Amino acid sequence: MYIAGQIGLEPSTGQLVSGGAKEEAKQALKNMGEILKAAGCDYGNVVKTTVLMADMKDYNDINDVYKQCPSLTVSLSSSVSTCSPVSPGNEGKKGH
Repeated sequence: MYIAGQIGLEPSTGQLVSGGAKEEAKQALKNMGEILKAAGCDYGNVVKTTVLMADMKDYNDINDVYKQCPSLTVSLSSSVSTCSPVSPGNEGKKGH
C-alpha cells in the first residue's frame, strides 16, 4: 500500500488545523492512521515516510510527533525543505 499527499487537514472542515507545523503533523498522522485502518493495516506496516516541510526549523517538532505515534517504528525517514530563504533583491542570484 502506498499513501501520498497527507497534510494536516481536519476532515470535518477541510481546513488546515491551527497551531503550526507540529499540529499539522499530528493531524496528518491521524489522517494516515485512518487510511491505514480502512485498508486493514496500522502504523506498524509503515516502512518509510517522507515529509516535505517549508522550514527545516520545524524538523525537531515534527520528528517528536512521529516518535509519539503509536506503533510507528520509523521516525522521519527523509525530509526535504521545499523552499529556501531568499533575501529581497537577491532572487535568482547564485548562492542565495
